[in-house]
Amino acid sequence: MNIQLQTELCDRFGIRYPLILAGMAGGPTTVELVAAVSNAGGLGTLGAAYMEPDAIRHSIQEIRKRTDKPFAVNLFASRTSDRQERIEDVQQELNRMRGDLGIPHAGSDRVTTPDWFEQQFAVLLEEKVPVISTAFGIADEPLMRQAKEAKLLVVAMATTVREAILAEQAGCDAVVAQGSEAGGHRGTFDISEHPMGAQIGTFALVPQIVDRVKIPVIAAGGVMDGRGLVASLVLGAQAVQMGTRFLTAAESGAHEVYQQALLCSTEESTVITKAFSGRPARGIRNAFIKQWDASGVEPLPFPTQNTVTRDIRNAANRQSNPEYMSLWAGQGTRGLTSGQPAADIVAETIREALLICPNRNSDDAGKRY
Repeated sequence: MNIQLQTELCDRFGIRYPLILAGMAGGPTTVELVAAVSNAGGLGTLGAAYMEPDAIRHSIQEIRKRTDKPFAVNLFASRTSDRQERIEDVQQELNRMRGDLGIPHAGSDRVTTPDWFEQQFAVLLEEKVPVISTAFGIADEPLMRQAKEAKLLVVAMATTVREAILAEQAGCDAVVAQGSEAGGHRGTFDISEHPMGAQIGTFALVPQIVDRVKIPVIAAGGVMDGRGLVASLVLGAQAVQMGTRFLTAAESGAHEVYQQALLCSTEESTVITKAFSGRPARGIRNAFIKQWDASGVEPLPFPTQNTVTRDIRNAANRQSNPEYMSLWAGQGTRGLTSGQPAADIVAETIREALLICPNRNSDDAGKRY
């Protein structure tokens, strides 16, 4: 079998290996992690969805101090506004958890979530970020047009063939086929059609998208090593996107107890939940999820649920209490290692792929780049 690791996407994106770091929002993708993956020959991605525009700009500048290689920044394209209905019922249930953590209770005050998307996107344009990626949908046409005029590459995450086709029609340069095994938020565009997100497995989704779009496809969900990379390429993908694999890397910003929970988890540990954010996401089942499920209360829509649970998650981080953190993770956690440098993860993945499919044009593949 002759699988080429230097794909069309690699050439277009200016990267050496077909490996992309997932843009995990909330802190795991530190500037050090992003730069390390890019320096190693992959494409590092900053998960910036929750960051203020000025903080994104600062992080981009810090990444550029650490690498001259291409990198990406990921944003949430969802433009939904806060919903105030049922705030009191939800806060009443959350107050039980606040009591467990010893933090102040909340009332039924109006909830306001900042809508920074256009300002965030403007920063990416101004800073000429090489690759812009989005989840939960596609940037509006005026923003897409500005990105194309600036000659920036745009990638969108899709969980169905229909979403991938929409991404291509909107002008995206590549699409991420996110299978149900993936950790974190489902990228499903419209959860009114799929309340818990589209649940199509990676290796069923990838070839079906490949057959129906002309832009490069990136496989995501359950890919943890060179075997997953080769399997994805065989199915027609031109790269893989890996998130969970890097959560326990030396440069990861994931909390120490979060990393320990990952290392102690198995393929049976995760569930899809809307309890933390109001959008379906895969994470390790802990006390927060168990208590919420037992309550029978319906989460508020995103982003309101995410805003009202933030104080609980922040307190859990301060107290090093994993039972009330959002422990996002995919289903391949048995493949995790503790404290491995990101560059070594990239190199190891490429070496494993080459053992399966030797490539005479990649004699130095798997070495530090």
